[in-house]
Amino acid sequence: MAKELELKYGCNPNQKPAKIFMKSGELPVEVLNGRPGFINFLDAFNSWQLVRELKAATGLPAAASFKHVSPAGAAVGLPLDDTLRQIYFTGDGELSPLACAYAKARGADRMSSFGDWIALSDKCDVATAMLIKPEVSDGVIAPDYDDEALEILKSKRKGGYNVVKIDPNYIPEMIEHKDVFGVTFEQGRNELSIGESMLQNIVTDNKELPDLAKIDLIIALITLKYTQSNSVCYAKGGQAIGIGAGQQSRIHCTRLAGNKADIWWLRQHPKVLALPFREDIARPNRDNAIDVYISEDWIDVLGDDVWAETFATRPEPLTREEKREWLDKLNGVALGSDAFFPFGDNIERARRSGVCYIAEPGGSIRDDQVIATCNKYGMVMAFTGIRLFHH
Repeated sequence: MAKELELKYGCNPNQKPAKIFMKSGELPVEVLNGRPGFINFLDAFNSWQLVRELKAATGLPAAASFKHVSPAGAAVGLPLDDTLRQIYFTGDGELSPLACAYAKARGADRMSSFGDWIALSDKCDVATAMLIKPEVSDGVIAPDYDDEALEILKSKRKGGYNVVKIDPNYIPEMIEHKDVFGVTFEQGRNELSIGESMLQNIVTDNKELPDLAKIDLIIALITLKYTQSNSVCYAKGGQAIGIGAGQQSRIHCTRLAGNKADIWWLRQHPKVLALPFREDIARPNRDNAIDVYISEDWIDVLGDDVWAETFATRPEPLTREEKREWLDKLNGVALGSDAFFPFGDNIERARRSGVCYIAEPGGSIRDDQVIATCNKYGMVMAFTGIRLFHH
């Protein structure tokens, strides 16, 4: 491994020169294919930390899909049911636990994952590589690759797909630095270990926290640890289903992430599953069409010429009433927040997306109002006592 790696440019083409390097020792990564850029490596290092911690906390293989230094999805390797396999377009082949984790991480928010960077906690196997192969993606980081899986990945993007191998035993220094406007910032690394112990201080009347809800809350909190703040994460079934990142207002985070969780659930509606797509439609066009179909104004957006290019026959609309009826069936969702909820309005919005379990730091002067709102709906809320800002 090298001590430094020259990059084409920085965040933008005008930002030259650019490189990554170690002040001492060698880089913990090896580029096996392609030429990753500045933002690629920012995504790679953030996403690798996320999946490494998910694996350590749950004991399950983990995957993440990153865009612009925040996750679009993150998941652990729990099995997919038939509906999830259909909406994640996995085909009928056998899926390894790692492939299940990747399918969930990529499938939760396919619009945001377009052109993503992928992180895998375990050695990339053929099943996972085959799922990655047809997707529009910038690159992948993993501790190792099966020989056949590596060849599959190398064939992407006319041979230019970015494949990075990272040393899983690499431990960075405890003090980290960042230069902004010629000024160097220094801080201790956020080595906080997130696990079930953070969920013991349950402050609501309802204190029943099922094991799967604990896993979902841990996924949400670890995801938030590597999401640009302010951030909120909805999780269900071993995966993040809605992430709101980088918002100035926490209620806007809750709404953004909640809307994504709603879309994830609406994609499982029988009418969406039965959409009559043309066989020759490209995957990104299909994903865009599903997103538009679910939205309120799909008839106006999809004019006669557009829908005819997308569907074999004109689909029946999904009405507002049908959507609300379907959304009311969503239940058992977990919600994590990287800082305290200042008002009960966040809880009210979360309830509309099926949230039953919440983990947040606590510490607001209105904690009693937030707890009372949770009690009104029989929710379980744990105060973690730990803030998870990430910048």
